[in-house]
Amino acid sequence: MRITVLGSAAGGGFPQWNCNCRNCAGLRAGTLRTKARTQSSIFIRPDGGADGVLFNASPDILAQIRANPELQPGRALRDSAIAGVVLMDGQIDHVTGLFMLRERSRPAPERPGGRAPDPLPLWCTDAVAEDLTTGHPVFRVLGHYCGVDRHAIALDGTPFEVPGVPDLLFRAMPLDSKAAPYSPHRERGEPGDNLGITVTDRRSGGRLFYAPGLAAVTPAVFDAMSNADAVMVDGTFWTDDEMITTGAGPQRARAIGHLPQSGEGGMLEVMARLPAATRKLLIHINNTNPILDEDSAPRAEVARAGVEVCEDGMHIEL
Repeated sequence: MRITVLGSAAGGGFPQWNCNCRNCAGLRAGTLRTKARTQSSIFIRPDGGADGVLFNASPDILAQIRANPELQPGRALRDSAIAGVVLMDGQIDHVTGLFMLRERSRPAPERPGGRAPDPLPLWCTDAVAEDLTTGHPVFRVLGHYCGVDRHAIALDGTPFEVPGVPDLLFRAMPLDSKAAPYSPHRERGEPGDNLGITVTDRRSGGRLFYAPGLAAVTPAVFDAMSNADAVMVDGTFWTDDEMITTGAGPQRARAIGHLPQSGEGGMLEVMARLPAATRKLLIHINNTNPILDEDSAPRAEVARAGVEVCEDGMHIEL
């Protein structure tokens, strides 16, 4: 399979529009060795296939499509390589881009030269579907445009496929994290608020475990990570108190659903227990995270651990 990192930052992107933390100010001024990033999303195609699956639709989706020509193969007047969308959660930075896909349409034989709505194929859990129908009514809004062909993701590991990409097989598992702030179950989480998904390429046998929002690594999650050729997981914060110490907010990382990289039980410690051959990547990186500074001590520690920091436009083959 071929994995394209469309966006690698957390909500707000990097630099964040209203933020003047050390990282954001340093990027704007050119005094920090770092790279700008859009909000997190990935696109996966099977080997030899043109069409693939979009994981999350960030507010930056249009810029991401322009920056990655493989998403626009140009085979017809209206075309896209996006065979379907899989949502990992209902967070604003992962679903707002669905509005930008509203022009989806297909030829209408009964109207020569006309177009008919072509519902957007979309996979998500029941918990996320509830949020996107009530708290943030994305599905109802899209109903006035292309509409949504929604498929439920099972939480028991039952595999599923996305039509148009038969060589890819998907298995989901619920994660400990947080529902979106607008969700009625933000403080009383439901299974399926957040997902980890294993994607397997049936031809190559390559396997990716993807979890951009992850608060705790349970034995089941660690087992899924250990059995993958590559893991692409939550890289939001370096420390649990990062928002507090940078003055960006009063929240702790774990309290809002993100396992920090450093410290006892942190993501780096977890990754150190994975098989040596596993490719280890961090995604969904907050603008305050010091690993964005390529000359920082935390970035050097990440590199020594054999862990990669995702960048927009990164390509991975498994």
